[in-house]
Amino acid sequence: MKNKEKKRSRSRALITIAVLSWLILMVCLTFMMDARRVSFHVSGEEEITIEQGTAYTEPGVYAVTDGRLFGESKRQLNIRRNGQVDTGTVGSYEIEYSADSIFGRASTRRVVHVVDSQAPVIELDYIEDYSPNWLEGYVEEGYRAYDSYDGDLTDKVKRQQLADRVIYSVSDSSGNETQVERPLPDYSQMPSLNIVGEEYVEIYAGEEYTDPGCIAIDGLGNDLSAYLQTEGAVNSYSSGDYFITYSLMGADGQGVSATRCVSVLPQPMPETVEPSGKTIYLTFDDGPGPYTGRLLDILSAYGVPATFFVTAAYPDYYDLIGRAHREGHTIGVHTASHNYNQIYASERDWFQDFSKMQQIVHEQTGDYTKIFRFPGGSSNTVSRFNPGIMTRLDKMATDLGYKYFDWNVSSGDAGETNDTTEIFENIINGCAGRSWSIVLQHDIKDYSIAAVEQVIIWGRNNGYTFRALDMTSPDAHHGLNN
Repeated sequence: MKNKEKKRSRSRALITIAVLSWLILMVCLTFMMDARRVSFHVSGEEEITIEQGTAYTEPGVYAVTDGRLFGESKRQLNIRRNGQVDTGTVGSYEIEYSADSIFGRASTRRVVHVVDSQAPVIELDYIEDYSPNWLEGYVEEGYRAYDSYDGDLTDKVKRQQLADRVIYSVSDSSGNETQVERPLPDYSQMPSLNIVGEEYVEIYAGEEYTDPGCIAIDGLGNDLSAYLQTEGAVNSYSSGDYFITYSLMGADGQGVSATRCVSVLPQPMPETVEPSGKTIYLTFDDGPGPYTGRLLDILSAYGVPATFFVTAAYPDYYDLIGRAHREGHTIGVHTASHNYNQIYASERDWFQDFSKMQQIVHEQTGDYTKIFRFPGGSSNTVSRFNPGIMTRLDKMATDLGYKYFDWNVSSGDAGETNDTTEIFENIINGCAGRSWSIVLQHDIKDYSIAAVEQVIIWGRNNGYTFRALDMTSPDAHHGLNN
């Protein structure tokens, strides 16, 4: 009995095991046939493109299990999200979604592209009432460029200036490009240069010349006169043609110019007249001085006119210049300083010295003289430290209407002798045989003054006439050595 019970229990157990095994096998076969897995449902696109700077909103995603036999389950699985989207930085961002089930872990991905598709902005500045001109061309008024992503792009702007417009272009880091144009007026027309006054002007040497200038107007009506470059000058002390050129150089390297010619004419000079009969011109340098009054007395006693080439050496005797003038003698300029190094340092220095002496003559006589004698004579060599100055002064003084006199008879009182008799003999021997003589003496030498009366007596006894020099007298130039 017990054995039968044991056999029955064993049989039931075996049947139970068999049934369970079959059931398990069926379940396994069912699961295998169902092929259940995790299924993700992603809202929106798997790749999304958004503009940088805009907000990113997650479209959503959920996961369930899904099989061939039983379909989707209604229970959603917990999802983990990994990854962030930085909408402030251009780039591609990957977001991973994952879920766990009894069938294992599954995941899916979404890609978010943050892009910059907005082109940069270029803003042009405009200066009120500004207009380009031919001289300067167009001067940039200013511009700015900025981008919503890259920020300030002003220094990245490419600028191309054409004849009628300026083209500005800029690209941002994403390749977006902007181009704007600034139209320009036509400023390429050459300015017109209008010389004020005559294009050819004549003046006489010594006359003051003030240039009236030139007016420059460009094609847009801009006055460019203030920008004119002026070259050339007029030396009104020396005859010749002088050219004054007005010019402008444009921004494109082209130039325009106009020229005025100023012709400085020599002052008209009276013709030289040879004196009739034998003539002696007594001339006295370096005074007035202590002996000039006595000399004037002698000349007055004989009614003989003479010529005085005066200096400023003895201020106490300036009044004798006026007396000599009133008594019919000719007054000429010699020098104010008699300092060769100072006088012949330049033309300007010579004229300053000359003008100083002229002023003294004018103060004493009421007149300016046009007669003078170069210190040392025109043939002097003491001026050679300034090469060519005597040649230049000869021309300038003559152009200005002045007449200078050297001498053809020397008394020898300038250092050769201080003997009155010898001085007398030098004079009469020099005058003998000449139709006219210009005698050099110095009225600051008493031994020379002492010979004058004898010369006058000898001259009259021998048929000579005594005259003072004037602008028509022969000049006895020595010849220039510098």
